[in-house]
Amino acid sequence: HDSQIEISEDGTCEMTTRNFNTKPPPNYVAGLGRGATGFTTRSDIGPARMQPGAEAGSMGAPSAPQKPQDLSETKFDQFSGYEERLFGDTPYEEDDKAADEVWDQVDAQLDKRRKARREAREQEELAKFRASRPKLQHQFADLKRELETVSYAEWEALPEPGAHIKGAQAAKRHERFTKAPDTLLAGAKRQLETETMVAPGEGGPSGASTDAPLADLKSLGLARNSVLSVKLDLAGDSVSGQTVVDPKGYLTDLASVKVSSEAEIGDIKKARLLLDSVRQTNPSHAPAWIASARLEEVAGKMSKAIGLMKEACRACPGSEDVWLEAARLHGTGNAKLILAEAVRAVPTSVKVWLHAASLEEDERLRRLVLRKALEVLPNSVKLWQAAIDLESPEDAKLMLARAVECVPHSVDMWLAHARLENYDAARKVLNRALTAVPTEPLIWIAAIKLEEANGHGEQCDALVVRAMKWLAQHEAEPERELWIEEAHAAERAGAPLTCHAIVKAALPIGVEPEDRRRIWLDDAETFVNRGAFECARATFATCLAAFPTKRSVWERAAAHERAHGSREALEALLRRAVEYCPRAEGLWLMAAAERRKAGDLPGARAVLTDAFRANGTSELVWLAGVQLEFEVGEHERARTLLARARERAGTEQVWLRSVRLEQALADVAAAHALATGGLQVHARSAELHAAKAAIELGRGEVEAARATYARALKLCPDASALWIGAAALEAADGNTGKARSLLESARIRTPGDPALWLEAVRVERRANNAQAASAMMAKAVQQCPTAGVLWAEAIAMEPRQSQKAKSSDAIKRCDNDPHVILAVSRLFWRDRKLDKARVWCNRAAALDPKLGDAWANYLAFELEHGSVEQQADVLARAVEAGPKHGECWKKLADEPANHSTPVADLVKRCAAAMKLS
Repeated sequence: HDSQIEISEDGTCEMTTRNFNTKPPPNYVAGLGRGATGFTTRSDIGPARMQPGAEAGSMGAPSAPQKPQDLSETKFDQFSGYEERLFGDTPYEEDDKAADEVWDQVDAQLDKRRKARREAREQEELAKFRASRPKLQHQFADLKRELETVSYAEWEALPEPGAHIKGAQAAKRHERFTKAPDTLLAGAKRQLETETMVAPGEGGPSGASTDAPLADLKSLGLARNSVLSVKLDLAGDSVSGQTVVDPKGYLTDLASVKVSSEAEIGDIKKARLLLDSVRQTNPSHAPAWIASARLEEVAGKMSKAIGLMKEACRACPGSEDVWLEAARLHGTGNAKLILAEAVRAVPTSVKVWLHAASLEEDERLRRLVLRKALEVLPNSVKLWQAAIDLESPEDAKLMLARAVECVPHSVDMWLAHARLENYDAARKVLNRALTAVPTEPLIWIAAIKLEEANGHGEQCDALVVRAMKWLAQHEAEPERELWIEEAHAAERAGAPLTCHAIVKAALPIGVEPEDRRRIWLDDAETFVNRGAFECARATFATCLAAFPTKRSVWERAAAHERAHGSREALEALLRRAVEYCPRAEGLWLMAAAERRKAGDLPGARAVLTDAFRANGTSELVWLAGVQLEFEVGEHERARTLLARARERAGTEQVWLRSVRLEQALADVAAAHALATGGLQVHARSAELHAAKAAIELGRGEVEAARATYARALKLCPDASALWIGAAALEAADGNTGKARSLLESARIRTPGDPALWLEAVRVERRANNAQAASAMMAKAVQQCPTAGVLWAEAIAMEPRQSQKAKSSDAIKRCDNDPHVILAVSRLFWRDRKLDKARVWCNRAAALDPKLGDAWANYLAFELEHGSVEQQADVLARAVEAGPKHGECWKKLADEPANHSTPVADLVKRCAAAMKLS
């Protein structure tokens, strides 16, 4: 360290310290400032110790001199310069590194400035190269695009390759020749040739030759087979009558012999030694004997296994498992003898008696064995059950009477006895059962089912209450879940009243009053998911009894009856619902709709009349009445109802329905007058403005429609439908620029509306401006990345070869959007991938059941590729869903001529419009 005194400007002195052990600045040379240069120090020549790479043997010897650089003309090249580095022997210092970094930055900046020109030049060269040597896919692109016009029938009519060949060449086209192997030819030769000469000395005992021909090789083979067959027959018939060898299946038996590996054999030997040690240590240990026998059985030594079990029966006569294992190994014939000894050795073994009975093929003998067992073990429930199963109903009744005396704790015996008796006797049996087993709820449930089966269903509720009190007194009251399971079991057994009584009594158990409605509705949904519809109906009935004025409960109960009940039950439920909830418009409309569906038109009118009295200002009730009259053809009554509705309710929808009614009846003047009158009351109604403009366009009054849209946009600047309608008007009139301007103004107000972007793209497409349409679509998907309608339009805009990639991007952005799924399904349909197309059509309809375009596309696909049953199923599902929106669907449904068209007909018309061309 070095210290020095510094004098500041104010005259004070400060002591400062400098540290010279830090890194020197760049280009610093020690002593240069004071002239101390020109001499060499130790730090300049390096340390005095030898480097690690030096040879240990040459201590003190000078190091080998470095090879001097060769910078002659022979090492110089005019283009690349010298082969060696000019300054390779100089040290690379910090200033060199800093200079290299600066030059690298300069090179990077120059390369950045030339990058655009270089890439443009590369693209131009690549384009020239592709033009001179195009790819195969580019050469046939125009031909592949023409395949879009090929129909399925034309594609199937294309001939197969080589089908044009005729004559002898066509006959030889499917022939295949394979060279025969030499072994086959040699074998055929040996079978046919014979030997007529033998070598001298081999003809007979005297060595003389003979001219008699020997049998050929084929005959020798046949003789060998005959001799082998005789030997097998002799071996098959022994003196004892047992077959030693199976003459037909011995080869199969040899093939089925298990050839164990050396490792398995070693494991068997180790296990055998271990089990032998266990048996010797504890001869009365039955599991060791059984394990040893099974080990030998696995090893294929059945005789040794049987011998082990014989020894086990002598060593462990009191083990039932040993006797059963011995019987299994000996087979059916000897098993009976073994089990006869077993029942003498262990007469209290239920397993032995049951196994002995199962070995008897004659039912009478089996019955005798079980009765003998019951004499020895009268308290065995299993033996009683097995014996009773073999008896006739009358004999079973007698045996059950004896069984309940021997095993009074068996609930199954009591219940089986009660089922075989008549009503009075069954009641006595169940009373005795309650005395014997007072803590069993199944006995009470059986009693409730008995009363229901004999026409005393009114007693079910009281019996359930008594059962709960009884079980509570005996401290055996089941939990709520057990009661619910028993209710489900009662439903499966065909006892609905018992099910209702149990559910009614069990639902309040353990539930706080403030949580009842929520929990009970969850229970009903759980029952429906499990298929227990009666339990769900009972749950709804209990919930309605506790909450009679809750409209949501009535609606869910009605929905359950509509899905899983009868029409009569639904009508009765709805009658009760409107009594308790007269202000619930949905219940009134549901009741009227059910009457209308059943064909009861006066009943539906009566329901709506009562609804008018209870809800005189309800828009929904008035519109339902108008729709009913319009559907049955009572147009004047519909007009009268709408006039009264405009006076009493006067809502926007009532005025709009009045306009549409007049449009459907082709009274354009009245429709225009009603639209004008409705706008005086509801000046900011976008739908009324659109309806008035549509009427004026239909009459050919373009300027009037333009003025209507202008006023509407001032009053309703946020209504996208008005902006789209005004732009469509201008585009149809040839003012494409005005249409663009209107849509741009609309997007400024609501930039996130996909409908505005979609209309802007279509304006450009209708103007045959494909480049502007593509640019607009790119902006649209950036602004609304999850809008399925935009992605579906983007897929349709792409060329056929790139639609698959675009659909993949669309699915990544909005996987569960029905519009995207619909567009992908049409791609599969076009590519003839019918199974995938059907799956995706169904998925689109399932994602949004109210999307009419999805159902129409599904039906169009089935009409072309499906069966009659599939077509009927799709149409029925579409009618049940009741579509409400969709581009093609809305266009057809809003036409005045289709206002009264049934849903099925609309689906068919929309399917015809969406048919794949």
